[in-house]
Amino acid sequence: MTRATLVVGVGARYGVPAEEVLGLIRSALEEAGLAAGDVVELATLDTRAGDPGITGAAARLGVPVRSYAAGALAKVRVPNPSAAPRAAVATGSVAEAAALMTAGELLVPKRKSASATCAVARRIPMADNPASTNGPGPDTMADMLPPTKHTKHTESAGPDLRHHGDAEVRGLDLTDLAVNVRTNTPPDWLRERVAASLGSLAAYPDGRPARAAVAGRHGLPEERVLLTAGAAEAFVLIARALPARRPVVVHPQFTEPEAALRAAGHEVGRVLLRPEDGFRLDPAAVPDDADLVVVGNPTNPTSVLHPAAVLEQLARPGRTLVVDEAFMDAVPGEREALCARQDVPGLVVLRSLTKTWGLAGLRIGYVLADPATIALLQEAQPLWPVSSPALAAAEACMEPRALVEAADAADRIAVDRAHLLAGLAEFSEVRVVEPAAGPFVLVRLERADEVRELLRSRGFAARRGDTFPGLGSEWLRLAVRDRVTTNRFLQALDLALQGLPRRAVG
Repeated sequence: MTRATLVVGVGARYGVPAEEVLGLIRSALEEAGLAAGDVVELATLDTRAGDPGITGAAARLGVPVRSYAAGALAKVRVPNPSAAPRAAVATGSVAEAAALMTAGELLVPKRKSASATCAVARRIPMADNPASTNGPGPDTMADMLPPTKHTKHTESAGPDLRHHGDAEVRGLDLTDLAVNVRTNTPPDWLRERVAASLGSLAAYPDGRPARAAVAGRHGLPEERVLLTAGAAEAFVLIARALPARRPVVVHPQFTEPEAALRAAGHEVGRVLLRPEDGFRLDPAAVPDDADLVVVGNPTNPTSVLHPAAVLEQLARPGRTLVVDEAFMDAVPGEREALCARQDVPGLVVLRSLTKTWGLAGLRIGYVLADPATIALLQEAQPLWPVSSPALAAAEACMEPRALVEAADAADRIAVDRAHLLAGLAEFSEVRVVEPAAGPFVLVRLERADEVRELLRSRGFAARRGDTFPGLGSEWLRLAVRDRVTTNRFLQALDLALQGLPRRAVG
């Protein structure tokens, strides 16, 4: 049976704080014994969809907002109608009607706070209701696919695989520890190179110079390089173009690879690395019949750097081994990198330029693989997939001075990370996954969700961990920042831990 997914209907007055909406939702879920991680969307009246209280609560939960016209909500029979909303928008309960629009079972009837209402319903999966004309809500395709047969190694899709750290800070004035893009980037010289490319926008992009530059940087022939609109496009191409009967993703890691595979119709197995093992990979944990394996190195969010020799043990004829090296250029000396290897069968390495160079909005990355695999991926790409400004940035980032700057940045990150780790070690409540190798660290502490909210109130955004398969609400990911920022964060963390409300005993 398909796993239940939850739709939370919300009604609210103008100006309701996000904290009030979020608190109401969480108390309703807790009262019913439901998990916030199973919520797939907030639903509301279209005239309230942009209200900061509702969008803010959705951002905190990491889910989208779906809106409906008053006329559509008025057609839904609700069990707990009230006169006031019926007079205003023709439905007896915005919360219950919105929750039931794509759902068949009301799990939590209308709950009220001073300025908001909410209700929780179970969505009708398409597999259970083929006659449904509403279709799946945003980012729920993974929940509608059957689990893989490798039940020993896998679990069903639970967390929101489309949640990203930028949702923690979007539109808010917070110090960003949730996104792993290096601060104070892109540098001026790179901005100038991108700006200079704007004069050629009338011409179609020509990727040949950038492709040659990437190939030269890694000592590879050009036919082993494919430029992409960020690593995210590469995951989509892999999911759509490469044959795979038993794909497996090693978790916890960046969730986009699994989301792309599921969206392409694949049944995806999971290998869940354990915190008691330091999230280190045992190649024997990967099923023998897995014909496509995805692993990050260093891994987001654990910051674990797997030895190249261990990853090589995953390679075998007939298997595609995808290694996401998006953060490898933040590792001094890029030790354990496989990007230049041509002797590992089925190896596909992904690289991103968005993190080190601050180009997340430009979208540029690349794939390194054998020529036959590159040809398959390229056939699945649309024409001119990478813009001229992104190509100019890629070419510039391969130049010797850029490589020197990236190496210096990696050394600074290592020093700044050591400072952060030393500060975190002063807190008995905090456990850090070590050794950490990336520009971020993963920490575990009780009531991390409450700590995260208290940090937000003190101006800091941390990345929630419960959207990563294999982690739960007690995990947070923290980006490495300069010493001054880290010192301010550590002070805020101290105050947040002190500010936790006491829980009743007995």
